[in-house]
Amino acid sequence: MADTYGQRNGERLRCLVTGASGYVGGRLVPELLRAGHRVRCLARSPGKLRDHPWAQDVETVRGDVTDADSVAGAMRGVDVAYYLVHALGTGSGFEDTDRRAARVFAERAHAAGVRRIVYLGGLTPAGVPERSLSPHLRSRAEVGHVFLDAPVPATVLRAAVVIGSGSASFEMLRYLTERLPVMVTPSWVHTRVQPIGIRDVLRYLVGSATMPADVDRAFDIGGPDVLTYREMMRRYAVVAGLRRRIVVPVPVLTPGLSSHWVGLVTPVPAAIARPLTESLRHEVVCREHDIARYVPDPPGLPLPFDEALALALRKVRDAQVATRWSSAAVPGAPSDPLPTDPDWAGGSLYRDERELPVDASRASLWKVVEGIGGDNGWYSFPLAWAVRGWLDRFVGGVGLRRGRRDAERLRVGDSLDFWRVEEIEPGRLLRLRAEMRLPGLAWLEMYAETDADGRTRYRQRALFHPRGLLGHAYWWGVSPFHAVVFGGMARNIAQAAARGMSAHGRARRPGRTRPAKGLRH
Repeated sequence: MADTYGQRNGERLRCLVTGASGYVGGRLVPELLRAGHRVRCLARSPGKLRDHPWAQDVETVRGDVTDADSVAGAMRGVDVAYYLVHALGTGSGFEDTDRRAARVFAERAHAAGVRRIVYLGGLTPAGVPERSLSPHLRSRAEVGHVFLDAPVPATVLRAAVVIGSGSASFEMLRYLTERLPVMVTPSWVHTRVQPIGIRDVLRYLVGSATMPADVDRAFDIGGPDVLTYREMMRRYAVVAGLRRRIVVPVPVLTPGLSSHWVGLVTPVPAAIARPLTESLRHEVVCREHDIARYVPDPPGLPLPFDEALALALRKVRDAQVATRWSSAAVPGAPSDPLPTDPDWAGGSLYRDERELPVDASRASLWKVVEGIGGDNGWYSFPLAWAVRGWLDRFVGGVGLRRGRRDAERLRVGDSLDFWRVEEIEPGRLLRLRAEMRLPGLAWLEMYAETDADGRTRYRQRALFHPRGLLGHAYWWGVSPFHAVVFGGMARNIAQAAARGMSAHGRARRPGRTRPAKGLRH
């Protein structure tokens, strides 16, 4: 293999990573650091990266890939720029947004003297015109063309199904197989695909940073196994120790119906399931493995499918999932910060406030607060929360089944059922922003405090900023239930802290962490 500039000069490369709050980007950053590189992250909301274990080891700048000025600032002094973002789900014009953002990124990289752009796209089927592809795959392919046509040398990696703990493809496969011993499935279960483990994806991404300057091309990346989706489900059942699954394909399930079916059975909402299922209409198998010339495969790699599954399952069961598909913000979800309080001039802001004394230490109360959601539930009227989750999924929202990344610890940016952690001050404040479908913006705040007499107090605030007449009607329509839902939540949290109990009435065992499955509420 030819020498690379990074290896030849023994220098530490400065790498710019976009999408660091997402599934792949959040795992790539620590891998680049381990390889000895310096990392700068471009993020629309830098606060989302604050609580990652590697946050203090990187430089984070605020910006957006569609904003040329912020991209130009982020590119200064950069050797390698990673493009790991896409506009899927932002509306009917997402292809135009992706195209414009890629052009801005390529132009600013060239102006800044960046040596290489690395892009992770999708594997496209052989012999199928790009105009016939799904909008998702078509846009991914076009972004790759933008980078390959630009002056800066580019490495475009094209992958099909990525298997790793927390990936959307893995979660879809996992829940379909575990929840349905007998499955009526779309015809695409017979489509052949070439899955790849996330560990190998990261290895190729890191290795791409030090490719020779004359390499400017796309590479297909995949594992050693070519399987139909039906075979993948059956092999998952074997690896997971489940009984043999019966799969009955039904050709009448269109991609649209398939995505809603997947959305009902799995935690992956229809908006994300649709591009995944559409991508399975055509066979996606690697046509070459040239990447090995520049990033050699050690013995036993790429990981076989069964080994990638076993590794992902072990991470899930040990509650060691570093990032999840839900790490990235949900397309269309509100991202407005909490209005300045109390003197907010932005319109109506409805509040439901509760405060109770707690017969426990502040640390015990905080443990209950930080453990809320997922398997632990929401401490009040489970049926009401379940119904709200199902209604949200019915209208295309995320519902409750995203669960938690970690059973006991939260960090800014984590998804938490149909909420997102907007702020966390350990031992004091947890602020959640709603990502369910609502006619307005909503937040839920939980405080662990100490009063003037040294007693522990729990304070809770639900806030809602209505959008239009429907928003006002929604608040007043659900207000009669607040005493049951929010009042019950406050009382049960206080009682759980006093008893040292979990939401299901089980005593917490010191040092014990249960995997967050996100199934029971």
